[in-house]
Amino acid sequence: MTTATPNAQDELERLQTRVRSLEHERRHLLAVIEILQEIGGSLHFVDIVQAVARRLGEAFGLDRSSIFLTERGGNTVRLVASFEDPSIRNYVVDLDRYPELRRALQTDRTVHIDDVAADPAFRPLRGALETRGVRSITVVPISWRGTAIGAIFLRTFRDGPSFTAADVEFCQVVAGLTARALRNAHRFEKLQERRGDDSGLRSRDRERVALTGYLRRLLEAFADREGPWGESALARASADEIERLVGVTMTVLAQEATGR
Repeated sequence: MTTATPNAQDELERLQTRVRSLEHERRHLLAVIEILQEIGGSLHFVDIVQAVARRLGEAFGLDRSSIFLTERGGNTVRLVASFEDPSIRNYVVDLDRYPELRRALQTDRTVHIDDVAADPAFRPLRGALETRGVRSITVVPISWRGTAIGAIFLRTFRDGPSFTAADVEFCQVVAGLTARALRNAHRFEKLQERRGDDSGLRSRDRERVALTGYLRRLLEAFADREGPWGESALARASADEIERLVGVTMTVLAQEATGR
């Protein structure tokens, strides 16, 4: 039985490492395609953030995968999606509880803590993090035009696989896709609002046209008749009847304006 020479053994190990790296990249690409397919077909904000949080949590087997969006003032953020608890939709969070999240949002740069147990900043939280078996934390800003509008917050288990540099880059790609999807959803919502406003304006325009046409035809019908035009000449019963007819007329105009 022959044994591999040292050079051959080194070459084999390099090939195996390369194969593992390619397989890792393949999984990332497949995950990106799946995320694009899911969020690309939606223009609803809630569906987008929930899909991203779930996909990342499943892809890495995370302890936590959440999405936060910024609030005006900068002291709080809103937890809008959570892999471990999908029922969370709009929970206000004080940034003092998440210094790593605050840093990512303020600097618009990814924050990666490879081992929270060895990081002095997490000393006050070490007991709780050890209880949950947390290993690393990664916070990736969701940015639009150079401004952080939110962040993806990821936390790994201590007994799980480590978060590599390639994993962090993958999450940055996903954050970019999320920003664009959220921007498209925001534009869609604004367009819907404008269409609603335009519809209201068109309805009022049609109502004015109908009213003008009605009055013109009514006056033409009585233009050749003689008689008193002052309301004081009317009996009380006639005045009440006019009020009733005005009410009926306005109801008909509103129906005509809506096309019903």
